Amino acid sequence: MTQLVFGSAGVDFGATTVFSDVTFTVSGGERWGVVGRNGTGKTTLFRLITGEMTPTRGVTTRQSGLTVSLLEQHRDFGEAVTVWEAAAGGLAELLRLERSLVEQSAALAHDASEAALARYGHDLERFERDGGYALTSRVDAVLHGLGFDPEQSRTLPLTALSGGERGRLGLARQLMADADVLLLDEPTNHLDLETTRWLEEYLTGIDKTVMLVSHDRAFLAATVDHVLHFEGGTAIPYTGSYQAFVAQRAERRLAQQRAFQQQQRTIAHETDYIARNIAGQNSRQAKGRRTRLARLPRLSAPVTAEDAMALRFDVSGRGGDQVITAKNVTVEAGGRALIERFSGTVQRGEFVGLVGPNGSGKSTLLRALFGQHPVAAGELAVGGSITAGYYRQDLSQVPLGRSLYDCIADLRPTWERRLIQGHLGRFGFSGDEVQRGTETLSGGERARVALAMLMLSRANLLVLDEPTNHLDVESIEALEDAIEGYGGTVVLVSHDRELLRALTGRVWVLHHRRITDFPGGFAEWEEVSAEREHAARVRAQEEEALLRVHEKQRVERSRQPASIDRDDTAKKLRRVQRALEDAEAKVAKLETEIARLTAVLEDPSLYTRRGGVEEAKRLGEKLETLKGDLTSAIERWTRTGEELEALSPKI
Repeated sequence: MTQLVFGSAGVDFGATTVFSDVTFTVSGGERWGVVGRNGTGKTTLFRLITGEMTPTRGVTTRQSGLTVSLLEQHRDFGEAVTVWEAAAGGLAELLRLERSLVEQSAALAHDASEAALARYGHDLERFERDGGYALTSRVDAVLHGLGFDPEQSRTLPLTALSGGERGRLGLARQLMADADVLLLDEPTNHLDLETTRWLEEYLTGIDKTVMLVSHDRAFLAATVDHVLHFEGGTAIPYTGSYQAFVAQRAERRLAQQRAFQQQQRTIAHETDYIARNIAGQNSRQAKGRRTRLARLPRLSAPVTAEDAMALRFDVSGRGGDQVITAKNVTVEAGGRALIERFSGTVQRGEFVGLVGPNGSGKSTLLRALFGQHPVAAGELAVGGSITAGYYRQDLSQVPLGRSLYDCIADLRPTWERRLIQGHLGRFGFSGDEVQRGTETLSGGERARVALAMLMLSRANLLVLDEPTNHLDVESIEALEDAIEGYGGTVVLVSHDRELLRALTGRVWVLHHRRITDFPGGFAEWEEVSAEREHAARVRAQEEEALLRVHEKQRVERSRQPASIDRDDTAKKLRRVQRALEDAEAKVAKLETEIARLTAVLEDPSLYTRRGGVEEAKRLGEKLETLKGDLTSAIERWTRTGEELEALSPKI
């Protein structure tokens, strides 16, 4: 069923046209990826869908009664106090009811009156009717998938969360929202590799309509079945996966390029004819052609991949073979160890990916490499003949209070004005924009300035800390091409799996304060990691099934009067006591028989009697059988004893 319709929609802000002629429809259950360069209108599109804005031209229509959820930028969690309540949103009442049921269940052991049982039964029926078990499990699953401890979240206050954690919690709240359409704006921004993979599986498993803005190409490839691409002042819908979109986009651009070139040839031919014949005997034909040419709708030059960023990294000098060395390095922050006893080297020409959970210490290790954070123990150094270019995740390398022009002029004081403006033009800053102050830049614009500065370093070592965070897809593709063509050494910290797959030949995996040196690319490491995760999922499913059985048993026991429960437990206790006595007698009997046979076999006279050797062989076989029986009997005796111990406190 069609849920959203855009018909020739366009939006203007004053004299500026954001986009125009956008036409597409969204049906229930579809998953759309919304891509395009920064500032082309992706956020504006979401505002049109929520009804916050109306189009300047054209129409936007929503299905009657359609509910839409958009993650609020300021992470407003209402009256929620704990992390679990914030994630649950409108389901927080179920949490309070669940707590009450647990308290009532415990109280039934002391008060099994008719009133207490009636209240417990009524609340339990309401909890089940409202889907309590399923919904609370779903909240727990979402919290766990996004890196929170579900049990701890029930009491952890919101005030204890960091900015990144609040971002992940906001995403959890949105995923729990009872809405028909989920609008996700860069949902992977605060996620590490593990939680990003979980989110992929979650989104592909739900039956809601999803529209997401993202620059994570691997995430888009794993989740979407439609793509809306903002380009050239409009948005073009594509049906199919992200990979299919990339192929269709290339074909579309090629067709546009051919049409544009054909029109330019036609215009040049007609212009030449008019110029040669306007005053001659063919003047009438020339004037007619001039009129037709004036009315001809001009095709715009097609957008190409080169229009994103003209980025290239050069190397000024070869440098030594050992680029980075680490010997028993320990890095600490805030009184706790982030990395312990790490030793490793990076050789010239290697492309090394450094991956690990958020907050594990990756950025801190890079700062320590450049002397911006102390090393608690060991030695960490850059080779003596190495010049390093450092792209910081927080973009602090772009100075505040300076113009874009000054940022480049400070690095190239001998350059003429035209060279500085030309260099900034390669990164999308032209005309008067070069005089803008850096404090007025958006995140994406600051990232492009940082790359423009890094390009001038001509370093033989590039250390890149999350370089894709603020870039759009086209800019990331340009960055990937530039790194791939680079002749130096690269250390790359990123959650962009496509970038890691394309570039790395070696991976450092940071986990639980230890760095594992994986001698292969990120794609190979993913395969090995997937095998381990599969085994872990199997174990988790077994544990989950066991927990469900225990929970069902607990609920069933809670429904029964306490006196009946005590009677059943007493009967089971007597049965286990008898089984324990039987097992103990069996063990004693076997031990006696084994001792007797052992004594016979150890008597030297056995082997001097006629037929003694054959008898010894027969007794030896019997002894081995008895020893096996004894082992089984002891195991049964031990299990029965543990069962008796577990039952005894209940009486």
